[in-house]
Amino acid sequence: METPSCVFCKIAGKNLAAYIVYEDEEAIAFLDSHPLFPGHVLLSPLKHYETLLDLPPELAGSMMRKTQLLARAVQSAMEAEGTFIAINNYVSQTVPHLHIHVVPRRRRDGLRGFFWPRQQYKDDAAREAARTAIQREIQKAL
Repeated sequence: METPSCVFCKIAGKNLAAYIVYEDEEAIAFLDSHPLFPGHVLLSPLKHYETLLDLPPELAGSMMRKTQLLARAVQSAMEAEGTFIAINNYVSQTVPHLHIHVVPRRRRDGLRGFFWPRQQYKDDAAREAARTAIQREIQKAL
């Protein structure tokens, strides 16, 4: 299920050069070409899955273990105080191939939490409506 025009499929297939830091039979990790900070790594499955929602459940656990491995490695290698882990689904996803960002962080590094303004609930009823709607969708999925 590879997509010939996909940049990450080309990297996974060794048809496009990248600074690879890790690879196995399921995934590949490489330095982001437009990093937030030096050491910013992208972890991507070898097969083409557009978003986290498309990733088969049997791969989710191993992708999270690889994310843990990379977070430890990036933090240590870059002498960082921590890491920022992020996944975009559609919105802000510049490459439509699932990838997990592992970004080294330091206190006062200029990166401010999330990159968008916070939106408060109108009131407790709105908060409860959101909670109920999400819970209902979870129950449908189970």
